[in-house]
Amino acid sequence: MGKFDSQTEQRLMSDIMELLVTHYGAELSEDELDHEIDRVELALKDARSSHQGQVRKSGEPYIFHPLRVTHLAARHWMDFPSIIAALLHDVVEDTPVTLTDVEKKYGHEVAHLVDGLTKVTSEIMTRDDLKKETYRKTLLVAIDDIRVLCLKFWDRIDNLRTIDALPQHKQKLIAEETRVFYVPLAQHLGMGYVATELESLSYSVLYPRRANSYGEAIAVQKEENDDFLRKVRARIINTCEQQKLDVLVKDRWRPFSVASAQRRQRGFASLFTLEVQVNRLMDAYLFLGILHGLFPPIPGKLRDHLNLTSQHGYQALKTTVQAGEQRLRVEITTRKLTRFNESGVLAPGFKFRHENFRDLIKSLMEGESAFDTESMRLASATIQVYTPEGEVRTLPEGSSVLDFAFDIHDSLGLHARRGMINGRTRQLKTRLLDGDQVLVETAEKSEVLPKWLEWAVTPRARNSIRRYLRNKIRAS
Repeated sequence: MGKFDSQTEQRLMSDIMELLVTHYGAELSEDELDHEIDRVELALKDARSSHQGQVRKSGEPYIFHPLRVTHLAARHWMDFPSIIAALLHDVVEDTPVTLTDVEKKYGHEVAHLVDGLTKVTSEIMTRDDLKKETYRKTLLVAIDDIRVLCLKFWDRIDNLRTIDALPQHKQKLIAEETRVFYVPLAQHLGMGYVATELESLSYSVLYPRRANSYGEAIAVQKEENDDFLRKVRARIINTCEQQKLDVLVKDRWRPFSVASAQRRQRGFASLFTLEVQVNRLMDAYLFLGILHGLFPPIPGKLRDHLNLTSQHGYQALKTTVQAGEQRLRVEITTRKLTRFNESGVLAPGFKFRHENFRDLIKSLMEGESAFDTESMRLASATIQVYTPEGEVRTLPEGSSVLDFAFDIHDSLGLHARRGMINGRTRQLKTRLLDGDQVLVETAEKSEVLPKWLEWAVTPRARNSIRRYLRNKIRAS
């Protein structure tokens, strides 16, 4: 992770301050901004003195971990209380500082965030139970304050980036936990790039040989295509300058994952994307016209996710063109939408359905386990379906007619008999597709069966079915 000296510490802190001033300088008065900056500097001083003499397993001074976590938080538009909490996030867990100390000095909001990031401790609980309780605690705080979950992402990203010093079995446990739990949560919050980073880091720990081999293959592709890409970029930029269109062109190579490793045999076209950022939505379509004028488009490869957001909230125009001998994937988006794609729920102006997220987390908490990773995974990708009156219901991808019924009301779910999808009679287990119109037909008496648990995917439906079956057994 580079050098661990006062110069590096100073550079990180300067970056953090610059980001905060850039993000919040316009909306706060000079006095307010100075006050917040002073509090951040005080938090750094406290974090430094609290962790004085502590080193991580790698041998680096401990303070660099909270600093890097804070840097990630600042880059993703997190506010001042979050920045202070990021600096102090390990003091309660790893030093004599108490939560009361934090609250007295920095107020309830910062203490609340730090508490959400502090592991549960107990003399009598097993390690597995402690882990589950820590998850529960994080989720409970996240129901009311999404920031604690976002801070958890930055903490986890830095831990995975610096995981080499831990024993192999511990590395794999952390990586697997990240893959099944944190990746879907990040996706659900619209944080596509964060989810990709968490997933790539996890897979690199779980499959190190494959990751190294993939890294070598990417290095070869970069070298082989360097000249080609330079010429493509120059041609695009020159044409845009002639048209007086302001563009930012960036290279993006597919990060390592099991899927990308399998696709690498297909070569350059499946591993590389040219990312183009423009100022306005209209400019995105203008650029698309320019691009297709320069390089012939491949039929059937155009996807417009500017107007119809993709399943994870990603907003961009996607196309593939034939650039000489190479096929080239291009994504076009605006600078504002790039912030959404990178930071999701944290980006200014991002429309996030907090109620849906709260409902999802509450349903997961009501389940029999601390969390239902399969439901969480499914909930990260959503579809929109309609009632006969045209009301939109957002459901996890893979939801059935049964899930739709329970989403409307528990009573409708428990009395559901069959469904009508787009006017055609279908069974309760039939999976719904984006845009379907659904009507639920009911029976007078409830006909709930154990196999309904196999047909339902949403936590709400599964929990209601379980409750009903348990009560039925008790009553018999």
